[in-house]
Amino acid sequence: MSALVSLIPLRSWLVAVGAILAGLVSGAASAGLIALVNTALHHGDLSTGRLMASFAGLVATKIGSQAVARLLLNQFSQQTLADLCRDLSRRLLAAPLRHLEHVGIPRILATLTDDVAWLGWAAQNVPTAAMNAAVLVGCGIYLGWLSPSILLVAALVVGIGAVGYRVLTTRAYRYLQRARDTRDVLFDHFRALTEGMKELKLHTARREAFLSERIETTTEELRRHALTGVRHHLVADIWNQLLFYGLLVGMLLWAPSGSNRDTETVTGYVLAILYMMAPVWSIIEAWPIFARGRIALEKIAELGVSLGRPDDAASAPARPEGPRAWHRLDFDGATFTYPPDIDGRAFVLGPLDWTLTPGELVFLVGGNGSGKSTFVKLFTGLYTPCAGAIRLDGQLITDTNQDWYREHFSAVFTDFYLFDRLLGLGGDDLDGRARRYLVELELDAKLQIRGGVLSTTALSHGQRKRLALLTAFLEDRPIYVFDEWAADQDVHYREIFYTRLLADLRARGKTVVVISHDDRYYHLGDRLVKLDYGQLVENRRAAR
Repeated sequence: MSALVSLIPLRSWLVAVGAILAGLVSGAASAGLIALVNTALHHGDLSTGRLMASFAGLVATKIGSQAVARLLLNQFSQQTLADLCRDLSRRLLAAPLRHLEHVGIPRILATLTDDVAWLGWAAQNVPTAAMNAAVLVGCGIYLGWLSPSILLVAALVVGIGAVGYRVLTTRAYRYLQRARDTRDVLFDHFRALTEGMKELKLHTARREAFLSERIETTTEELRRHALTGVRHHLVADIWNQLLFYGLLVGMLLWAPSGSNRDTETVTGYVLAILYMMAPVWSIIEAWPIFARGRIALEKIAELGVSLGRPDDAASAPARPEGPRAWHRLDFDGATFTYPPDIDGRAFVLGPLDWTLTPGELVFLVGGNGSGKSTFVKLFTGLYTPCAGAIRLDGQLITDTNQDWYREHFSAVFTDFYLFDRLLGLGGDDLDGRARRYLVELELDAKLQIRGGVLSTTALSHGQRKRLALLTAFLEDRPIYVFDEWAADQDVHYREIFYTRLLADLRARGKTVVVISHDDRYYHLGDRLVKLDYGQLVENRRAAR
């Protein structure tokens, strides 16, 4: 639970403390009611008016403080969950791209959906558990005042129950861990289901095999592990309930057994124990939630994304300064190496030595597997060199200034993502500038833009690629990178891209790097750069 407590921001803790204090007042009022009822049962000298006034005051205090506690707890839980979602999203975006690619989209999705939900649920149970524990402490003080010796016996029984519960829930935790691991596999299958929908619909045998061998098998395994974990928790709960009711029966049997037994004391104990049942069960039921929260924390840690307090300055880095006018970009032996494959071979890009200057139009060519996509990620700062260096105007690019370096690039990747609004863009007449680009991209009849929001993104793949250019043009960065952009365009617009759009960018002083197999347009560039299995084998001026 201590790890969960460390995730809760200070502003949420202030609300939680208020809820705990309100809960303490409610618990104190409940203990007062127990004492009042116990006194009324054994002492007839209390006046009716005094009894009713005390009873009404305690009931009003209990109901009012309990309502305040519930409101504050609801505010705490919603705020904590929102903070966790924002913080984890921010830290995922700050994590190295290569590491996230290695982890895989299914595990990241499982963390963002399943783990965050469990973490939020566990976090919101922290103040509730603290409140219930405080109520138990208050009742314990009252029971100690009634009889310290009986309290000692009761504490011994509770201790035995806690040890037994811990032993029984250890096995349950293992099954919960297996269930969580299975969720990663299930998310992978769900991704295959959505991305391979057309292929599955076209082939009945493949579709049925996918459902039976992937979805049904994994969901059954998830169900089995989850239910087994629940059964072990149920056994632990039964163990505690037997001890609790055994203690209650012992109190009842003990009352008439000796002349020195104070009936009022035993009655007070019985009433207090009955009242304490609710907070005790609440704490017991919270332990599986805390266990799943612990598993969620472990899964997040496996992503390599550390979760600190959401209000930590490290979680909200300052916005990098914008790109500046530049004169020279150098690769000095820059190298990027992938981990070895199953055959022990590791793909290495580089070492690369080349220089880029403003206003150049460069065509980057190479066969499949030559390293073009890796080069683009290294070039744009999405990957960090494993050896060598990248320098912009002599300034070494490191982790500390990498965000600033990336601000110099606009890119349309082969696996681009198209947002439905112009996020992060501003300036005067944004909609007007965007509409003018839509005309140039021949998309003005397909969609509208109002308030920076696109009316639709449901276009053909080639049109969606053109729409991706809209954001790149509006960003107005010094360096543009297009990864096989024209591959999905018709002959008409491919000609426009190479002869007009690229020429316009170069005329505006932009540096443009184009990955392309359209060799009949290479003469339009200033340079032709060729990669062959990670090595720069050609770097020459394009033939005019």
